[in-house]
Amino acid sequence: MNDTNKLNIKLFADGADLAGIKEMAANSLIKGFTTNPTLMRKAEVSDYKTFALEALRVIGDRPISFEVFADDFDEMEKQALEISSWGENVNVKIPVMNTRGEFSGPLITRLSHAGVQLNVTAVMTVEQVESIVQCLDIDTPAIISVFAGRIADTGRDPAPMMAEAVHIMKVKPKAELIWASPRELLNVFQADSVGCHIITATNDILKKLSLVGKDLDTYSLETVKMFYNDAQAADYNIAI
Repeated sequence: MNDTNKLNIKLFADGADLAGIKEMAANSLIKGFTTNPTLMRKAEVSDYKTFALEALRVIGDRPISFEVFADDFDEMEKQALEISSWGENVNVKIPVMNTRGEFSGPLITRLSHAGVQLNVTAVMTVEQVESIVQCLDIDTPAIISVFAGRIADTGRDPAPMMAEAVHIMKVKPKAELIWASPRELLNVFQADSVGCHIITATNDILKKLSLVGKDLDTYSLETVKMFYNDAQAADYNIAI
């Protein structure tokens, strides 16, 4: 039976709603946080830095990732250095490529060797992981976010790819692999089984942690009662 107490993987909360971040910050199981511009726009964040500094205040010393939003590598670098200055627990998210499909490798190399803790994001292939690992400074902590959930959306099993990524990254001991964009709580245990260091999930998925190990007969009965009660509340009637 799956047991959260036996997990080696670290659970990160993925979101940009400050109320949700506060809720997850109160949960001792949550070891870090991630955000991205899409989640920030959805949460109607209007001032990037104000939001980031408030999130940092809420989470304490746990790690959090904030993403650059430029498309030009020189501008990305300026943004990365500014974001990095906001706290020692900040990872700067750099996309694996820009919108023209140009690999971010030279920028990753410069920032990592300058001591900036990166989170290289939107990664989808083993080849990308190999290229990123070559760019990372061996002494600077880093994260590589492989979007396993999106890989699964294409009909591919992400688990073998994630296991291979874990193996590739061993040459950089301070680099950690994130299983990103999970689709269900089961992905937490799949990620843990292949040796992934971190999984980041939305609050909706993380709230299901209370279901881990739940008796399935009990769950079945609760589901039947839910259907019955909803039918009664709707006052459905079939004339016979």
